[in-house]
Amino acid sequence: MPTMIVIGYRPDLDRALRRRGLDPYYLVQAQVSPLKGRNFKFVTDIENVQEVLRAVLSARIEDAAGVLSVHEMGVFGAAYLRQALNLPGNTDSKTALYFRDKYLQKSSLPPQIKRARCRYVSKYTSFAELVGDLGDTFVIKPATGAGSLRTHIVRTPEEYSQAVKPLPSRSDVEIVAESFTDAPEVYIDGIWNNGDLQWSSMSNYHISPLSAAQGGVLAAYVLDKRRNPTLFAEAEKLTGQVLTSLGAPDCVFHLEMFREESGLTFGECAIRLPGALSPQVNELTFGVDLFDVEISLALGEEPVKASGKDAPDRFHGYILLRRSSRGNLTREDFERNFAFDEIEYSSSLDTPVGPYGRVGQAIVSDEDELKLQKTIEEIVRFNEVG
Repeated sequence: MPTMIVIGYRPDLDRALRRRGLDPYYLVQAQVSPLKGRNFKFVTDIENVQEVLRAVLSARIEDAAGVLSVHEMGVFGAAYLRQALNLPGNTDSKTALYFRDKYLQKSSLPPQIKRARCRYVSKYTSFAELVGDLGDTFVIKPATGAGSLRTHIVRTPEEYSQAVKPLPSRSDVEIVAESFTDAPEVYIDGIWNNGDLQWSSMSNYHISPLSAAQGGVLAAYVLDKRRNPTLFAEAEKLTGQVLTSLGAPDCVFHLEMFREESGLTFGECAIRLPGALSPQVNELTFGVDLFDVEISLALGEEPVKASGKDAPDRFHGYILLRRSSRGNLTREDFERNFAFDEIEYSSSLDTPVGPYGRVGQAIVSDEDELKLQKTIEEIVRFNEVG
């Protein structure tokens, strides 16, 4: 059975790899629980490319067929491994950096693309200097971060001091500051192939990932193109401009943008599988399997042209369920109050808490996008207060 080298681990991708007759070999950071029945090596830092390469070479994998990354932090390392091991897929690690580093990404876009002003910050950059460059409210985040971790909205010198206090080094390129965009977020998941947008879908966040990282419930749902034709046309145009100007390789991508009254403002773009339950929601709604496309690209295969439904019968959304602030909810509590396509939830206090406070997850659907939105809002309120 050919081996796929995988940076990071997620169970849904593991199942997709095994359906394709591939044996995954995982590279994971040491805080991840051991993967029973799986081949893997621990590394201290998944972004330390030398350590990752040493882990692969020491494993003496003789039948490696490809490399892929589960998450944002492994995109650069995956490109580097393909180059070092002469494996198919994107081997341009320089281009990969433009989809990791927020400053490099935003500063490389053409002027017609509206986006936040962005600059690097060191421990010695003053609050007053950033206010002069970016405005009274700005955002501090890791230059190559993901999932809104260590991201802070800053409005005062005290908040700025707290945001930069944890910085472990004197690096001039570790942290960025961006002007703050106060607008709803939508995102496009899609397939970029041969320099063109082969397929895409658009979804709406219930709240921003930043708000979810600070204690909210992360949820999103697929938008209906028939209800939002102008928005889709503008978003697809923006997506093509971004991916073309950054020299995107053939990839599955995830691109976030803000809906302002004046039009769309680019947020950021990643060349990897979308996170959370977005792949499942897209497959349920459109019949497009992004896991399979990602695997095909890693094998050097031309992905089967995605011909997802233009007018799906039902639209799907997901919720990453948290513990309630008012006592312990159970799965049965959720199921008594709502109809789910899928739900997993643990009320045990021993359950490990995942990203965004996740102790469970759910998928819901409806024939109408607006009814789906209302259902998700009601589930989120129930999850928050019980």
